[in-house]
Amino acid sequence: MTLHDIQQIFNRAWQLTFCKKKLLVVSVILALCGLLVVFFRGIAIHASQWIGLSLTFIPLFLCSGVLLSTGIFLVRVYHDEVKNKEVLYSEIFGKSWEILTAASYFAIPIILCYLVLWMTLGVFVLLKEIPAIGDFFAAILAFAPFLLNLCTLGLSLVSLLLLYFLAPLMALKSSNRLQLTTLLVKRLQSNQFYNLLLGVIAVFPLLFCLSILSIAAFLTDSVFQIISEKPFYLILQSFFIMVPFVVLLSPAVVFFFNFATESHLLMRKLDTKSKDS
Repeated sequence: MTLHDIQQIFNRAWQLTFCKKKLLVVSVILALCGLLVVFFRGIAIHASQWIGLSLTFIPLFLCSGVLLSTGIFLVRVYHDEVKNKEVLYSEIFGKSWEILTAASYFAIPIILCYLVLWMTLGVFVLLKEIPAIGDFFAAILAFAPFLLNLCTLGLSLVSLLLLYFLAPLMALKSSNRLQLTTLLVKRLQSNQFYNLLLGVIAVFPLLFCLSILSIAAFLTDSVFQIISEKPFYLILQSFFIMVPFVVLLSPAVVFFFNFATESHLLMRKLDTKSKDS
């Protein structure tokens, strides 16, 4: 693999990012995910910090399953675009319906793992609330909540990695879980440096756009914050901020899956060359 190879797949993934139909599809999917996040955020307004933590991460993990299905659809669309085939979205969706449904279930193990972490964290929250000795437990056992929250962030990273690695595998290979696991392990073991490099390139526009949009949303909330005890207005405000948020984020999501497809095909070529040599 050379810099020219990376430049070539980057430019091709970038050029095929700004397709109106794909951007529209992704915008609608992200808007639905945004509605879910806004709904959970509205429930968490008057909830405790422990409850609010679960209401923050659970919708994100639910959205990861939806995004994995969306990614598989985008990979198959991109695969036809690169080969200059006529892209029929309805036909691709009809042929991919079963695998799209199966892909959405990959978020369930992650959610179950998170619920175990969250309930374990609740034990330490209860220990902290014990009169007289709660502060003592909170001091000497602080490392445990730290590790639990670290594991939660690790699950978020795993969700992102699943989107990057599994979407091309499921779209271009197979939906059999055992076969997917074998292929995924082989991909991760093939060349860690190139996997990391290509993964960083794929996710950088997404994280950059997400950071800029989040800062803009934070500044808007700090300057134009609604002071009201009624959650309805806060939810309504979040909804109308979410609409331009997801539209502007759509190109980065499309590029992410385009580049993930290119990376998968490039790594497969490298594996084939190494076996032949």
